[in-house]
Amino acid sequence: MARNVLILGASYGSLLATKLLMAGHNVTLVCRRSTAELINRDGTEVRIKLRDEPAHRAISSRDLPGKLDATPPQEVDLSRYDLVALAMQEPQYTNHTIRVLMIKIAAAKLPCLSIMNMPPLPYLKRIPALADMDLEESYTNALVWERFEPGLVSLCSPDPQAFRPPEEKPNVLHVGLPTNFKASTFADEKHNALLRELEADIDAVKLDGQDVPVKLKVFDSLFVPLAKWSMLLTGNYRCITLQEPQSIRDAVHSDLKLSQSIYDHVDAIARRLGADPKDQVPFEKYAKAAESLLKPSSAARAVASGAPFIERVDLLVKLISHQLGMANAEIDRTVEVVDQKLGEKIVEG
Repeated sequence: MARNVLILGASYGSLLATKLLMAGHNVTLVCRRSTAELINRDGTEVRIKLRDEPAHRAISSRDLPGKLDATPPQEVDLSRYDLVALAMQEPQYTNHTIRVLMIKIAAAKLPCLSIMNMPPLPYLKRIPALADMDLEESYTNALVWERFEPGLVSLCSPDPQAFRPPEEKPNVLHVGLPTNFKASTFADEKHNALLRELEADIDAVKLDGQDVPVKLKVFDSLFVPLAKWSMLLTGNYRCITLQEPQSIRDAVHSDLKLSQSIYDHVDAIARRLGADPKDQVPFEKYAKAAESLLKPSSAARAVASGAPFIERVDLLVKLISHQLGMANAEIDRTVEVVDQKLGEKIVEG
């Protein structure tokens, strides 16, 4: 049966959309009106490399069995959808029209699967050790999340690395690292059945008889998506320097011993919260993947281009570490650098 999925965010969201469309499901992308008009006219194009192929394949939404449309937030009809996916950068949810839509989504009690790096606050409330922590400071506006029932919000670790090529139109996405989306379950088994249905349908997709990377993997543990925190604190946020941004590869490999110490400490924080070691990704596997990440992270690129706000998983982890009595000087230093660079942008603005 074709499911209808609403995805907030047409950039990174188009990767999950393409996988759903290939599996025969229908997707609506929420984005700016101009981008929506482009997508409704030309569709989306996601470039992805299949195993053992030298070049990326360009997958057009117009060639896929599922139906795609796009719309600005104020024109969304929520009665159409089985699931909402949150694929915008966390600061974007403070936009007035997005906030109004979020209020409507919360009232409709639709299950929401986040593929943001920054976990929605209601999701963190599902983790007993975090439920009463003071973490609001790490959000651009924590009030965005106040109406959501925690059990209706889940998190999907956005491990695949993808970016919009700057020379291309906004409907094009290039996948640099085709790893999997790792989703935690919801509180309601009915919603989990939907997730597992989508998981199976995406897994069955073939392209010219070949397997297509970037799967949706569903896990019972709430802690599997938290494995991304170690990667973000070791690589992505350390791309932000007081000078020009550096690549993820350089952030990780310029001092591999230091990188492993940060990675291991964030892993230890997750285990203190309740994660099992099997929920986590070994540092060696991450370091190997980082060798191919030759661009600065999206957070570093945003800061370099003048963004006054970015997702602050670095600050979130710092707040958690201090409240657990597990403060780390390198994490604190990363937060200071990011604060300073963002402060410079605000002053310049």
